[in-house]
Amino acid sequence: MNKAIRILVVDDDSQIRSLLCDCLADFGMTTAQAASGADMHLALREGGFDLVVLDLMLPDDDGLNLCREIRATSEIPLIILTARGEMTDRIVGLELGADDYVVKPFEPRELVARIQTILRRVRAQTQGRTRAQEESRFAGWRLHQTGRHLIAADNTVIPLSNAEFRLLNAFLAAPGRVLSREYLMDTARGKSIDAFDRSIDVQISRLRQKLREDIKEPKLIRTIRGEGYMLDVNHR
Repeated sequence: MNKAIRILVVDDDSQIRSLLCDCLADFGMTTAQAASGADMHLALREGGFDLVVLDLMLPDDDGLNLCREIRATSEIPLIILTARGEMTDRIVGLELGADDYVVKPFEPRELVARIQTILRRVRAQTQGRTRAQEESRFAGWRLHQTGRHLIAADNTVIPLSNAEFRLLNAFLAAPGRVLSREYLMDTARGKSIDAFDRSIDVQISRLRQKLREDIKEPKLIRTIRGEGYMLDVNHR
């Protein structure tokens, strides 16, 4: 089951807070309310919110200052509510790190739509960062670190042996540098107690085949005579 989206509504007008919370609840979101900047900071310290809806006009602090304070310590998505019609206030709010703004009076469904748009974007960015951490990209290839396999440009999945996986990671950790056969042999052996009794040249040959290289004239994993092998990062 997906976790319900949790919104912190910060506004000194109790009627507006209640209206917003009721509307958000209709769309399956849970809410907490804060009537002042001090209440907002207390709520944020408890954590667990996906987004903040912040009114610029609060009794104890200016909303732009609060926006600046939030951004100093958090990347939580933030929508500004403002009765101010001046374009300057909107621009300053966005420059301080707000993700969007809504001018009062407003249609609650518009706010819901803006919340959903921002959260979709945040999820996409988070997923993109996660994929980037899981995959190493090079020369049109992707090495999936969790699955320990190659993914070709046509999305064909190519399994790797443990030794091949370790070898390729060694090359990716030092692109453009010559790695000696001795170093690569130690890398391919890893922490396994199994003896690495095959020539490193055979392992490199097998890795080249999986990378669809021309065995007679390999261009991605190059042989440097008398020294070892190098991953040519400029090869495409």
